[in-house]
Amino acid sequence: MIVRRTFLGASTAALFATPGLARAASWPERPLRLVVPYPPGGAVDIAARLIADGLGARLGQSVVVENRPGGGGTIGTAAVAHAEADGYTLGASAVNTLAINQFLYSNLPYDPEKDLVPVSLGWEAPLVVVVPAEHVPARTLSEFVAWAKKQPQGITFGSSGIGTTVHLSGEMLCRRTGIQGLHVPFKGGSEALTGMLRGDIQLVVDNVPTALANLRGGRLRALAVTSAERWPDLPDIPTMAEAGVADFAVTSWGAVTVPAGTPAPVVERLSRAMREAAADPALQKRFAQTGTRALGTTPQEAAARAARERPMWQELVRVSGATLD
Repeated sequence: MIVRRTFLGASTAALFATPGLARAASWPERPLRLVVPYPPGGAVDIAARLIADGLGARLGQSVVVENRPGGGGTIGTAAVAHAEADGYTLGASAVNTLAINQFLYSNLPYDPEKDLVPVSLGWEAPLVVVVPAEHVPARTLSEFVAWAKKQPQGITFGSSGIGTTVHLSGEMLCRRTGIQGLHVPFKGGSEALTGMLRGDIQLVVDNVPTALANLRGGRLRALAVTSAERWPDLPDIPTMAEAGVADFAVTSWGAVTVPAGTPAPVVERLSRAMREAAADPALQKRFAQTGTRALGTTPQEAAARAARERPMWQELVRVSGATLD
């Protein structure tokens, strides 16, 4: 037994003498950067800032949020994918950057399956069908469909960008209900809501966190949520099935990612910190106030979620005709 202990001790010392693993053992030694590939104020940005607080408290280093919007999330995500794989650059990767954009872009500047490692799922929320209370009289989804079909030129619906869950869900709603809808993309979720409040567009199937403040203020009216069950923050709002549109269960989710090649011990430390943060009642409460649920998973569970949803989003991209270059 003495010999065995000596051998193991020597092997362990040799293992951590490797420069990369030695650095991983002392990680983190400086603040981390969490890249949000969207403008401030949207659903991903809101979730990322809560995650940054939760991670910082558990890693003993501050986590600085950096917004790098543009290209439907591709610019910021590519920056993460091509960053040094040392654990100091993280990405707040929404579902579209992990499971949709590869079907939209012919020359995507990153490969979500090869260039990024999901550390943990981070957040999830349904979408909510919202209309501007001042400009649209409908109070239920069926009333809206009937009203929209009477509009000579149809209706316009907005989104935070082409190919986002908001866009594709709006396309699916129009197709499933027979509404003549014209898509109007904006630079972000908050801009789309501003356009709707002005009366420029009549509908958004939006992320709950983005719409929640205006829903509570009465400026927007919620007609249905896209979760399979009613959402705790909007208990009086029916699901799509309850509102008369079956088989329409979609959620907007995201994960924390790192560049491929990040040392496994760092990935595991981050994943453990994410799981601990998601289990914290105080952080759960802060997420709930934004209409979002905090998630913490293993890297394998996060990767499996993206793989499972890719076929669904690929088909939605195909039927919508959306494409970006």
